[in-house]
Amino acid sequence: MTKGKKRALALGLAAAAGAALLAGLDAQLSVRTYTMESGQVRGPVRLAVLTDLHACAYGEGQRSLLDAVAGQAPDLVLLCGDIVDDDPRMPEARALATVEALAELWPVYYVTGNHEFWTGRVEEVKDLLRLRGAVVLEGESLTVTAAGQALRIAGVDDPYVGEDVWRDQLEAVAAAQDGEAFSILLTHRPERVEDYAGRGFDLVLAGHAHGGQWRLPGLVNGLIAPNQGLFPRYAGGRYELDGDTAMIVSRGLARESTRVPRLFNRPELVVVDIVPEAGM
Repeated sequence: MTKGKKRALALGLAAAAGAALLAGLDAQLSVRTYTMESGQVRGPVRLAVLTDLHACAYGEGQRSLLDAVAGQAPDLVLLCGDIVDDDPRMPEARALATVEALAELWPVYYVTGNHEFWTGRVEEVKDLLRLRGAVVLEGESLTVTAAGQALRIAGVDDPYVGEDVWRDQLEAVAAAQDGEAFSILLTHRPERVEDYAGRGFDLVLAGHAHGGQWRLPGLVNGLIAPNQGLFPRYAGGRYELDGDTAMIVSRGLARESTRVPRLFNRPELVVVDIVPEAGM
């Protein structure tokens, strides 16, 4: 091979690698939809699930995120923690404005993540979110109506509330299940699957793992996640915890707040469609 051909090949490979890297660093918002069949609903219910916003920017007035939610026409909006951030570079007001705008259009239910506790003012943050229309769940289980269907929405704080308190909250919401309404547990942590399984929940929703930060198609389905370490099992996706309980883990919305950029791992808005079982 001549020097000219070698140089052309090297330039071609470098260009291809650069294009792949740029594609991998794409941080545009994506929408990921899951469908769950249930004999406990007679008609479809759509959930919009937002996690790990970390007060990141989504255009002026958070318009791109809010428009993406509106485009999915949800019946409920569920927030699974780390909506605000403890880093002063990430404006808390931006996260609060996002929640306020969501709550003007849909019922919004929220549980804390670890970063709300890391602010050192978690109770104040909760109150600020309540003032903006969110229902803050801290060991409560509520029966709500969405699209004409009864659902049971339960939520627990992040374990930074204290291990004993966290377990008491989980026991309380598990005991409140009636076995009739489709039941959803909002939590921040996906790795605690042994605590969620066998508790009577139909669906567990979580975040925290940020999709494992780096996802290399065909090789790595998530490189590292907090509280799971390298190659996390529950980085993002749907997981069957037992015969009755499914868990959906969002890859979250964080982008400029992270120390390590996302790679082949776009931030995501999760949509869950709960539909009647086939043939009903």
